[in-house]
Amino acid sequence: MEQNTKKPSHFYVVGLNYKKADAETRGKFSLSDQAKQDLMDQANVEGLSSLMAISTCNRTELYGFAEHPFQLISLLCKYSNGTVEDFQRVAYVHKSNEAVSHLFKVGTGMDSQILGDFEIISQVKTGFITAREKGLTNNYFERLVNAVIQASKRIKNETEISTGATSVSFASVQYILNHVPNISEKNILLFGTGKIGRNTCENLVKHTKNNQITLINRTKDKAQKIAGKFNLIVKDYADLQAEIQKADVLIVATGAQNPTIDKELLNLKKPLLILDLSIPKNVNDNVLEIPNVELVHLDTLSQMTDDTLEKRKQYVPQAMEIIEEIKDEFITWTQARKFAPTIHALKAKLEEIKENELKYHKKKIENFDEDQANLITSRIIQKITTHFANHLKHEETEVDESIEWIEKVFQIENLQNE
Repeated sequence: MEQNTKKPSHFYVVGLNYKKADAETRGKFSLSDQAKQDLMDQANVEGLSSLMAISTCNRTELYGFAEHPFQLISLLCKYSNGTVEDFQRVAYVHKSNEAVSHLFKVGTGMDSQILGDFEIISQVKTGFITAREKGLTNNYFERLVNAVIQASKRIKNETEISTGATSVSFASVQYILNHVPNISEKNILLFGTGKIGRNTCENLVKHTKNNQITLINRTKDKAQKIAGKFNLIVKDYADLQAEIQKADVLIVATGAQNPTIDKELLNLKKPLLILDLSIPKNVNDNVLEIPNVELVHLDTLSQMTDDTLEKRKQYVPQAMEIIEEIKDEFITWTQARKFAPTIHALKAKLEEIKENELKYHKKKIENFDEDQANLITSRIIQKITTHFANHLKHEETEVDESIEWIEKVFQIENLQNE
């Protein structure tokens, strides 16, 4: 009989993230959707049984079964612009239970740059769906991803780790929602198209259900491009003063070096909330000399996000307890799944020995009590198999070695499936 020389495969994660890799290096290893597809096709060609890819602005990771992690590293380098040298400098490799722990932390936002970020779990789900479409998943992988999704849901529902604003643009919207009643009916004016202003605008559209948002920019065509994306009204720069008079909320994100809004420009007939989302400040403090003007600067909103992240830290122990509970259940399942066939086969072998012995003694011993003997030997077999099962469950046991040993000693056919 030909000996199977294929080495056992192990579960690995190989990747890099914001902790050691700067934005430029992360960019090199970034995987486009097409690159992910090509990478998985190649994984199939190379005979890998399962593989999942995750690539965001903060991390790129491959999870999968391989005989050696370099199989995954070489795939990552081949389909990105990263090199093996770059990888060795900034990346990490985790194996088996460490890789499992890493995926739990990633999927629940515990490893995110913004603690408690729940966007990442959707990336994990998408990555798994793509892997399944390519035929690169197995029962182990499916059970693991489902366990991570379950942990993410429980952390979101049972802790407050995801509450509060974690970006200035979202903090701006929260501030407006908290300070302006009936916001969906109010006039909002966005002056300028700076990045934070654009993000705030997107969040406003999403959260206020307001269709009276007006955009003004010095260059009108730039404003029209952004307005088209968010379905906003665009007005000329010359209309700025008139539009400010109509506005209930003014968001300034011009990116100019000197203030673009001051009290001379304001000729107000009603209260006005001004959010200055610019560095340096684009709104002159003299606007506060006008009654009913409230001015909130970027620094205040940034402080809100810092406070939020600080508050989130107190929920980490609670979140980690949930992770440990679900992870332990998963690891217990994987161990039982691995050795259950061997325990069943061992029990069958001992039952076979028992039957032969009972037949032998039945012939030899007069008035042999077969029922009594059957009861005693069945209990002995149960105790022996329980001892073996407890040994295989123990966290320090080398399960593969022990299974091989049991199979040799009891002459049980090799039952392990990769």
